[in-house]
Amino acid sequence: MRRSHLVPLSKQALDLVKQIQTMTGNFKYVFPGRNEPSKPMSEASINQAIKRIGYSGRVTGHGFRHTMSTILHEQGYDTAWIEMQLAHVDKNSIRGTYNHAQYLEKRRDMLQWYNDFLFK
Repeated sequence: MRRSHLVPLSKQALDLVKQIQTMTGNFKYVFPGRNEPSKPMSEASINQAIKRIGYSGRVTGHGFRHTMSTILHEQGYDTAWIEMQLAHVDKNSIRGTYNHAQYLEKRRDMLQWYNDFLFK
């Protein structure tokens, strides 16, 4: 079973989630699977949407994660916060075993900065 992952959101992202919920209903996931609402939308669905808007071969859904990580590292944000946001497990097994910090407030501030950076 996959481990749970808490995702803090920027103010703008929270507003969008509320708007989307009025259109999609009250499912467990913001973007439920097309055929199985109890499962999340697949990465293939995201890549299909990217293809339909004309960016096939230029970007992928997963590529946005690379871009975010690079920009945040360049801005000096803590690697632990970035890796936690990306749901990466600490490769240091001892530290990963003992450190259960979520860094939620710091991650929320980091994502607010990122949102403001992208949409200034």
